[in-house]
Amino acid sequence: MRALSGFYTVRADAGFIECRARGRFRRDGLTPLVGDRVRITQNPDGSGAVDEILPRKNAFGRPAVANVDYLVMLLSAALPVTDPYLADRITVRCEKNRCGVLLVINKCDLDPGETLRRIYESTGYGVFPVSAVTGEGVSELRAAIEGKVCCFTGNSGVGKSTLINALAPGMAIPTGEVSQKLGRGRHTTRHVELFDIGSGTLLGDTPGFASFGDETEIPILPEELAGLFPEFAPYAGRCRFDDCTHRAEPGCALRAAAEQGLIHPSRYGSYLRLYEEASKLKRWEIETT
Repeated sequence: MRALSGFYTVRADAGFIECRARGRFRRDGLTPLVGDRVRITQNPDGSGAVDEILPRKNAFGRPAVANVDYLVMLLSAALPVTDPYLADRITVRCEKNRCGVLLVINKCDLDPGETLRRIYESTGYGVFPVSAVTGEGVSELRAAIEGKVCCFTGNSGVGKSTLINALAPGMAIPTGEVSQKLGRGRHTTRHVELFDIGSGTLLGDTPGFASFGDETEIPILPEELAGLFPEFAPYAGRCRFDDCTHRAEPGCALRAAAEQGLIHPSRYGSYLRLYEEASKLKRWEIETT
């Protein structure tokens, strides 16, 4: 449920047990992550030791979490304004890790975020206009995550901790005010922790976009990138060339769909930027990762 400074808080039948990991994990290059299902041994003094990490369905390097059902990504058209490209980097990473995505347009009491809604309404992801202040959309979001393991991410200052407090009143997770000068919030989340809000729902408040690093993850190959945009699927295999990169080739079905407005230009633009980034990776670096 929590990891901090080499101590792991494990929820077991006997309650919460503070554990250390066995030394062999370090020798094997393994680290228990928040969200892991583990086998432990309880010591006579009430402490414990993590003996085994059970197979994971997914895992992220930063933030260090595992077995996530939904990454709940908070966006905002108010202070701070979310850059869709940063969000798209993370949706692609979630698709790679077989992790579901929910998109929350927070602070809709300040700005309804219609542009953001139009960008993502055709992706297949759940999109929730929410205000943690007025309560708008909170009950709908709570129903969508019931019984799931979820982690929240977004710009610093977008209201992750505030929204978790709205979903689970009384938890009092620390929040920080947004700097009017910088347009961003002070980081209030120092570690990853899961909070049980009832009905089998576990919520994690994670660091912001700036801390959601790709360098700790398995690299994404240029040729697999299009398959990580769900709304691109209807156009797969319809290009003139089998090895189409969907950038400048003639007869590209995906580019034509973007030009016709069937794919939002912002998402297609993110694809082009991500493809350019992925193309800079050297194959030998990928093979040794």
